[in-house]
Amino acid sequence: MIFIPSDDSILSGKKIDAAQPPHLLTTRNRKAIFGWALYDWANSAFATTVMAGFFPLFFKNYWSAGADTALSTARLGLANSIAGIVLALMAPLLGAIADRGSARKRFLIFFAYLGAVMTVLLCLVSRGNWPLAVLLYIISVIGFSGSNIFYDALLPTVARKSKLDTVSSLGYALGYLGGGLLFAFNVWMALKPETFGFADQAAAIRFSFLTVGIWWALFTIPLLCFVKETRNPGRLADWAAVRAGIGQMRRTFREIRQLKTVFLFLAAYWLYIDGVDTIVRMAVDYGSSLGLAPGSLIQALLLTQFIGFPAALAFGYLGRRIGARRGILIALGGYILITVWGTFLRSSFEFYILAAAIGLVQGGIQALSRSYYTRLIPLERSAEFFGFYNMIGKFAAVLGPLTVGGVTLLVRSLGAESTIAARAGIASIIIFFLAGGGIFISLKD
Repeated sequence: MIFIPSDDSILSGKKIDAAQPPHLLTTRNRKAIFGWALYDWANSAFATTVMAGFFPLFFKNYWSAGADTALSTARLGLANSIAGIVLALMAPLLGAIADRGSARKRFLIFFAYLGAVMTVLLCLVSRGNWPLAVLLYIISVIGFSGSNIFYDALLPTVARKSKLDTVSSLGYALGYLGGGLLFAFNVWMALKPETFGFADQAAAIRFSFLTVGIWWALFTIPLLCFVKETRNPGRLADWAAVRAGIGQMRRTFREIRQLKTVFLFLAAYWLYIDGVDTIVRMAVDYGSSLGLAPGSLIQALLLTQFIGFPAALAFGYLGRRIGARRGILIALGGYILITVWGTFLRSSFEFYILAAAIGLVQGGIQALSRSYYTRLIPLERSAEFFGFYNMIGKFAAVLGPLTVGGVTLLVRSLGAESTIAARAGIASIIIFFLAGGGIFISLKD
């Protein structure tokens, strides 16, 4: 049973004692928290089955069939980087417009269903047609990442300050569980295609993209029904919100440069989340480049998901006990060790252990970073500030995959074997954890 904390301090304007028993809090707010957290359950199916799982493998072996492994890695890195650039440029402006128009939910729904539809269309892409696969993938990633801007921005409307770590971690925990369950089902289809009436494994994997799109669209509905967005007293409509949003974005950009704590946190986050996102997006491709069996890679991803579920909840508890800042530093230390180990791994068994280690820290660093940042920003401008937050994350997602792909190609061009080139690429990620951790340590709790 998952305990869902409740809160009506924001939705009703009433102050609640932090020690107030959960049974005295309203059912409506429990539904709002559950509906909000369930969106992570919805879109994490895309993160697991598509981004981390089947797309890298299918892209390398089906849509880029016959291409050199280093070239397919570079193509995948470029696709992720293009999506990151588009979101990075759009995020702050969209956030400002959503704030001024009190339209966080509407923007979330638009991007969520854009991503879901593009994911469904991936199942129609034929063998060897990597350009179309890349195009649909880029748009679906834009839908996934764009919806997360406004999903994050709704966090302070459903959770009071004392519960931010818990509720944020609940979202990630449900994401790991939901994404893992659908991924497990899709893996079953891929391993036993004849059981489900498919001609071969490729047909089963293509069908899995359809299941992700439907899952994503279906489980977005509870957020739409239960989460009530806080109305901005200065709410504007349509083009007035666009014009006001542009002006507000410019003012906020100047303010962020003057707010030392926010600025330093975003600088640190830019660097260390780069490493996190790059590992998520490139791990399967890396394992494939080392010659590990696709089945072993997929099983390792499933292990990450199901370990990530309780680990994310545990980091929420850890954040309450020792503070989000210390929890983030613990996770960063874990990622440094993971990167070093990953550079030298040799067997499928080692990859399993590495996947388990990633599961222990991945959800924690994401959840505590979100809740830590939420405490630094004004509630009424949460979408805009989270626009900058996600802009930083997307620019990081540009740099990381490009670095891995670029280092891989460079080492390969110097005459090294493809496996050595892949190891050099993955080793480059440690720079981002070290630099980001160094800046984050300078922040005061």
